[in-house]
Amino acid sequence: MSLLRPKYMSSESKKIKRVFISACEASADAHCAHLIESVKSIDASVEFIGIGGEKMAAAGCELLENTVSKAAMMYNAFGQISFYIKLIKRVRRLFRDGQIDKVVVCDSPAFNFHVAKAAKKSSIPTLFYVAPQLWAWAPWRIHKLKRCCDQLASILPFEKKWFAKRGLDCEFVGNPLFDELAQKPIENLKDFSDYQPEKAKIVLLPGSRDAEIEHLWVPMQQIASKLKNVYPDIEIIAVASDQEKLAKLKGLQIKCLEISYSNETVIETCQKADYCFVASGSATLQVAAAGCPMTIIYQANKWLWHLVGRWLINAKHLSLVNILAQRELVPEFMPYFTSTSPIYETSLAQIADRNILARIGKELIEETSPLAIGNTSDRVAKMLFDSK
Repeated sequence: MSLLRPKYMSSESKKIKRVFISACEASADAHCAHLIESVKSIDASVEFIGIGGEKMAAAGCELLENTVSKAAMMYNAFGQISFYIKLIKRVRRLFRDGQIDKVVVCDSPAFNFHVAKAAKKSSIPTLFYVAPQLWAWAPWRIHKLKRCCDQLASILPFEKKWFAKRGLDCEFVGNPLFDELAQKPIENLKDFSDYQPEKAKIVLLPGSRDAEIEHLWVPMQQIASKLKNVYPDIEIIAVASDQEKLAKLKGLQIKCLEISYSNETVIETCQKADYCFVASGSATLQVAAAGCPMTIIYQANKWLWHLVGRWLINAKHLSLVNILAQRELVPEFMPYFTSTSPIYETSLAQIADRNILARIGKELIEETSPLAIGNTSDRVAKMLFDSK
C-alpha cells in the first residue's frame, strides 16, 4: 500500500501537470518506472515524458529515446557521443517550450548533469534521484551540483550528512533495490553450522553489461576452476538476467567446467549460496542483503588506472559494501590487473573457514538492513509533490 495520499499535496505547492524524467541504465529505468506509478497513484493526471527504457514506457512515460538500449561503459561509449549531443539538444528545445513543470534525473551523472543544467536554464525545478557519488570520485563537482539541483534523493544513509555539510538538502529515501524483497535482510541470516567447504555453493555474477561479461566472466570461471581442483564437489552457479545474457555466458563458458544457470533474482540465488564472486556495482548490495559472503572484482586498464584513475578516486574503499561498512568487510580487487591468483588465494581462505563466513554474513546483514526501509518510490514522489 502506498504511504502517500492526496493530503500530502500542500495547497501552496504548484500543480504538477507534466514531468520530464531521465534514465540511461536498466536499473534507473526500473526505479523511474516505480516512481511514475507512485506519482500516478497520487494524481493520475500527471503526464510523463522523457528518456529511458521499456519499463518506463510501460508505466506511462512517453519516450523521446530509448537510452537504456544505448547504455555503455565509459570506455566504449565514445562512439555514441554524437547521439547524446543530439539528444541533449532535443531536451533543451523541449524545456524551452515551457510545458515541463518538474525534471527528475536518475543516476548516470555524466549525462544527467547536462539534463539538469538545461532544466536550470529554463527555470525548471530538478530532483536528482540517486544522489551522484561525488564523495567517491569528484567532490569538487559539488558546486556544479548545487547550481542545477533543487532536491536530492539519496539511497545510501551516510550521504544525507555528507551533502548537508556542503550546503545541499538531501533526503535519504531508502534503497529501491530492496523495495520488493520477499523478506527483510535479517531473515536471510545464516549460521553456517552445517556448512562443508567441499560442498559449497559458489555464485558467479560477472555483471549484466557486455563489457563486464567480456572482462570478468572468463576470469571468474578460472577462479572457480581452481577452487574445484581443491574441492571437486562444489557447485558453481551463474545468474543470467535474460536469454540474451544467458547466450553470452554460455558462449564464453570454459570447457570442462560445469555451471548451473539460475533464472532467479540475485538475492534469491544468493540466499541459497555460500559464497559469491561479483562485479562491482549495485548487485553487491543485493548479495549482501542475502547474507552471502563475497569477493568483489573489477578489471581496469593498468596504465589508465595509474595515470588517471588512482588520482581521481579518493575513497579509501571502492565497493558499495565496504563504503557502507567504512572498512574492508569483504575482499575487493578494484581494480585487478590480469592475474587472478591473489583473488583465488584470498577467497579460498575464506571458503575453507565456516567461522569467517558466518561472521561476514552477519555483518553484511547488519550493514544492509538500514537500506531496506521500503516504499522508496513513494518517498521520492512525496518530495515532488511537497516542493514548491
